[in-house]
Amino acid sequence: MAADTPPEVRFFKRVSVEQVEEGHELAPKFDEHGLIPCVTTAAKTGEVLMLGYMNAEALKRTIVTGEAHYWSRSRQVLWHKGATSGLVQKVVELRIDDDQDAVWLKVDVVGDASCHVGFRSCFYRSVPVGPGPEVRPLRFEETEKTFDPKAVYGDAPNPTKL
Repeated sequence: MAADTPPEVRFFKRVSVEQVEEGHELAPKFDEHGLIPCVTTAAKTGEVLMLGYMNAEALKRTIVTGEAHYWSRSRQVLWHKGATSGLVQKVVELRIDDDQDAVWLKVDVVGDASCHVGFRSCFYRSVPVGPGPEVRPLRFEETEKTFDPKAVYGDAPNPTKL
């Protein structure tokens, strides 16, 4: 499939609660920006790797290719995960939630990392909960990076926007 060729996947018009919640028709509900959230986990461990967003084309391309595609909100472009880094997410299973407004991908990751910062998961820090001080320093749950972002991305601009 050429990059400019729209993928062949049909989304149905949402016509009833029964159709959406208990039917066999894929009728995703995208938000006012044309996006649907996507939780991505490691197929083998269940570890949460990232939370991304898909537009209709990203969802269709993910379905057709079996590799994760997202919509980058910061760069405003379709993003084939791993196209630059080689850390391609191979979809083992794609699920949609009960009202079809969220997606869950279970993936195997070539290179065993998903975060552009170099950690395995984008959720590499935790926030202390419960009674305690007003200021809660973040705790690193992953202490070593899986790869060196500078070596992988070179001088490419950081996608994180302030």
